Amino acid sequence: MASQAQISKKRKFVADGVFNAELNEFLSRTLGEDGYAGVEVRVTPIRTEIIIRATRTREVLGEKGRRIRELTSLVQKRFGFPENSVELFAERVENRAACAMAQCESLRFKLLGGLAVRRACYGVVRFIMENGAKGCEVIISGKLRAQRAKAQKFKDGYLISTGEPKKHYISEAVRHVLMRQGVIGIKVKIMMSHDPEGKMGPALQLPDNIIVHEPKEEMPIMQPQEEAQAEEGY
Repeated sequence: MASQAQISKKRKFVADGVFNAELNEFLSRTLGEDGYAGVEVRVTPIRTEIIIRATRTREVLGEKGRRIRELTSLVQKRFGFPENSVELFAERVENRAACAMAQCESLRFKLLGGLAVRRACYGVVRFIMENGAKGCEVIISGKLRAQRAKAQKFKDGYLISTGEPKKHYISEAVRHVLMRQGVIGIKVKIMMSHDPEGKMGPALQLPDNIIVHEPKEEMPIMQPQEEAQAEEGY
């Protein structure tokens, strides 16, 4: 990945995609318990910066930054980066209720802890909706209670599923839970609320959003002077 000779644009994009996918897989397995919520890779001429987004950054960093140094060393050796050319940073997720990855991991650990499926799902849905999301959906499938596999959906609020706004408004994540009776699949979809500042949600307005303005104060209609006089004459 790092010692790239002159390669074609096609190969470069494929190599970058594979690198991102493998890095994401490695970090999601390693930092799943610490609320891992995605990774961003920034390539600068001097070094490659990898920003890990998580809900609990203290655990990601470790005692005196020990864990982040271990992760940096592992990434450097696995992908063949030269010495001191890659650096890992941890960034805290402001609103973990709007992060589908964090909620998926939370639900996963609830199920592994032996909590009833319906109770765990409703707990996640309620937590998401109470923290200002516009809508959410949790789909869970597999051998939930009996031997027969089935799927259950838990939905609340308003959720869009197509078009350009989906790219900005919907946060989606899938996780597999290795239970004793078999594998259970979890899918969490969250629709974030509009935020003009773009911090807690997308700054882009929904195209079908209608704003009803308050009516202007109307001036009282004055009666013409001639008509008023005529009425007085009657």
